[in-house]
Amino acid sequence: MATIISDKERFHLKIKTGDVGRYVILPGDPGRVPKIAAYLTDARQIAQNREYNIYTGFLGGEPVSVCSTGIGGPSAAIAVEELIDSGADTFIRVGTSGGIDLSVFGGDLIIAEAAIRAEGTSYEYLPQGYPALADFEVTAALVEAAKELSSPDPGERWHVGVVHSKDSFYGEVNPDGSGVPDNLKSRWESYLKCGCLTSEMECAAIYSVGLVRSTPEKRIRCGGILTALWNAERSKRNLPDCVTDDPTRGIVCAIRALELLIRRDTMTVYESGV
Repeated sequence: MATIISDKERFHLKIKTGDVGRYVILPGDPGRVPKIAAYLTDARQIAQNREYNIYTGFLGGEPVSVCSTGIGGPSAAIAVEELIDSGADTFIRVGTSGGIDLSVFGGDLIIAEAAIRAEGTSYEYLPQGYPALADFEVTAALVEAAKELSSPDPGERWHVGVVHSKDSFYGEVNPDGSGVPDNLKSRWESYLKCGCLTSEMECAAIYSVGLVRSTPEKRIRCGGILTALWNAERSKRNLPDCVTDDPTRGIVCAIRALELLIRRDTMTVYESGV
């Protein structure tokens, strides 16, 4: 049967098995990939196609890759699917977001332990009502790293909880420009009331792929660290806020979390004698 899918090279990422490590950092922006890869040893570009820019280097002696996902769930899901097929099993999304809960200031780090499925991609993977959950080990490593990098000052804090994944950026910043503004506004108010921390566009899709692609033989672990650029709700209320476009602290948090995971994974293999 004729097909565009090859077992030699992934169709979208243009990579082969062995090109990437089992640990992968997932920014959205292709331009951010070399900046993240600079934290690795001997990093080099493996491939670049469409929104996907991929580097592989080493961290703690282990191959680690950085792969951009572009904007939104569909392209993020494709990246994770093809990375899994190429040998990866542990993913940390590193991204930016807009704060919702009033405790969040611009510059704060948000560790996404679960994502509201307010987008469409996750429904191609998970049934209605099933949560998009992060892996506990990845989340715990991110929490440990975030504590080391944070202070009590606004813009330097860390939070862990539920985030909002959406498909429409302007549905958040300008709901009146939508054809269904009342629907968007009522849901947003519900998320605010329930303590949702921040809004972004990829976590639900990434987590959903990881959940369904896990097997007893190969567990797929996904987590996410987000930098709040500002807080939309604080802005509406004319409350003090911080504004940033610098994701460096989130990147460093992901790197440190991976270092912890690599050490723990290595120790587990050593103790099991595998």
